[in-house]
Order: sequence, then structure tokens, then C-alpha cells
Amino acid sequence: MSEACLFVIGATHHNAPLEVRERLVLASEGDIRKDLSPVAALRELAVLSTCNRVEFYGVASDLSAADSVQAAYCARQRFDVAEFERIRIRLTGRDAALHLFEVASGLDSQLLGENEIFGQVKEAYAAAQASGTAGAVLNRVFQKAFQAAKHVRTHTGISSGTVSVANVAVELASNIFGSLAAAKVLILGTGEIGEGTARAFKSRGAADLAVAGRRQERAAQVATGLGAGIVHFEERDSRLADFDIVVCSTASPTAVLSASAIGKAMRKRPARPLLVIDLALPRDVESSAADLQNVFLYNLDDLAKIAEANRTAREAEIARCRAILAHRADGLWSHVQPYLASGSGRGPESGGRTPGAAGHAAAP
Repeated sequence: MSEACLFVIGATHHNAPLEVRERLVLASEGDIRKDLSPVAALRELAVLSTCNRVEFYGVASDLSAADSVQAAYCARQRFDVAEFERIRIRLTGRDAALHLFEVASGLDSQLLGENEIFGQVKEAYAAAQASGTAGAVLNRVFQKAFQAAKHVRTHTGISSGTVSVANVAVELASNIFGSLAAAKVLILGTGEIGEGTARAFKSRGAADLAVAGRRQERAAQVATGLGAGIVHFEERDSRLADFDIVVCSTASPTAVLSASAIGKAMRKRPARPLLVIDLALPRDVESSAADLQNVFLYNLDDLAKIAEANRTAREAEIARCRAILAHRADGLWSHVQPYLASGSGRGPESGGRTPGAAGHAAAP
């Protein structure tokens, strides 16, 4: 019986700039799972898709399954395979497990030590469980990753002076406007990122907030929780001149703010700067808006560069965290490897059904 293998394949912010990551965004994880259903060698699968990474964690009877995942993903994204291979990560065995440990811990994040990624990894695991594609090995690996992440966050300073996109955005606004008490802030998008950023602005003294979202009911709910006003999403262009700071974080596949709309708004307020923070992927704001006078446009990669200055305070903890995670990955691997070597892919603490009789019938 052939030895099964654990692998991760994907692309992250390390090698894929923002304009490339936009092309890699998965519109539907369900669709890619269907694309992979004919891959007999693929026994288990979890998909982690965020603004900064798309990663496929798999257990397979042989590594040809990783090639199949790459081919199916590139075909769905209409992304050249050769280009993908230049930017991809591809790890196997203990190295794949260690990578997940570092991702869940925030050690591999664009904003070092950020907390959001832990929840995103948990959601990816929950989705794999719900779809029946998390079997014995991935259950074990993900559970140990969560334990390791909690340990390093508790016992090291990797999260000291916690950084987040929201906090960096607020710091940036403070640098431009000074006190935020008089600043008028518009939040375009009512998801977790938009709401979190709005709360960060409010905590720093911004009192005049408004929320706009495609779903009016959700926008009203978020606005009520913030004590903010509501702007109808369809009126965003006409109301743009009323605000000093605009934070965009919608899930739109295309831009929701054009350079022409921003230019028109600036003609109504030529002496007042406009800060536009685009937290969306794909981007919500046309990049040419950055060329407009008195417009300050920042995207996710821009915020990451600003946050890099805060990284120094946590640099000393990186080596310590990596040593802890490496030790835990070694322990996990000594436990998991015998089950992979047996070819069965069945281990303790499965916590869910392994997809596919003989590793195939219910493939992801």
C-alpha cells in the first residue's frame, strides 16, 4: 500500500503582489471542490482563502494530487500555470504542517502577529468538515495548529502592540488629520472588516460616522451598533464630497468607487484632503484615483508597508515563536507519519468522516 502524503500548495502575499492576488481570489470554494472531485488520489482537502493567501491543504495517496489541485485552480482562475509556479508555495509533510502552524499563529501574516488569521483558519477547517473533506489527518493537523497558535500568543510577545488593518488605518488617518474628532468618516461595506474598522475609528475619537452597504437591513444594523448614520449605497458618489475619510471593504468583484466620481467630489472640496482606504480584494477603488490632487489612496499592501515599522518591536519574538512551533510540528509529525506511511490515512481523533471509501468515492 503506497504511503499517503500531506501537502500545501498555494500563493501568498510574500510572492504575489496585490494586483496578482486580485486574480487569484476564489469566487466560490464550492466550485473548486467540485472541480477536484474526479481526483482519485486526493483523500482530504481544506481551502484557506483570504486577502493575503489562497492555500490548499491536502492529504493524498501520491503527490500527483497536488499537481491536479494546481491545474484545476489555475484553470478556474484563468491563470497561467507557469506564472503560478513562479509565485507559489508548495510544501509537504512536516514542512506543510509547520507552515499551517505559522499561518494560524500570525507569524506568516503580512501584518505580523495579527489576530484575524486565526479565525480565518478556523473557518477554513469548519468548511472542510462541513463538506466532508477533513479526515483523520487534517483533523489532527488543524487541531494541533490551533493549540500551537494559542500557545505562542499566550507565552510570547508576538502579538504585543497588536496590529490589525483597522488599527493601521486609524493611525494613518491620525497622521493626516491629527485629531479625528472633526473628521467625517464613511464606511463602504458592512462585513466584519468594515465594522471593525469603524469601531477602531470611533475608539480614537471619530464621532461623525456613516455606513453604506448593498443590503440596507444589514447597513442599518451596523449603523445602530455604532451610533452612526446611514448613506444609501446608490448615493455613495453624490455624497462623497461630504466626507474626509472613506473606508472601502465590500465584496464587489469590481470597483465601487471610480476615479471620475472621486475627482468630481474633490472639485466640491478642493481645499480639503480626502483619505481613501481600500481594504477590499479585489480592490474597491480605481487605482488611478491616487493621481488626483489632495486624494490619499491606500490599499492593503500600502498598509502592510506602514505596519512594517511596528514589526521591530516584535522581531525578537519571531525566532522564539518559530522554535516553539517547530518543536510542536515535530511532535505532531512523529504522531501522524505512521498513519500516512500505512497508506490508510486513518488516525486518532478523526472527528469526522474521511472523504471517500478507498480514498475516492466521496472525494472533495
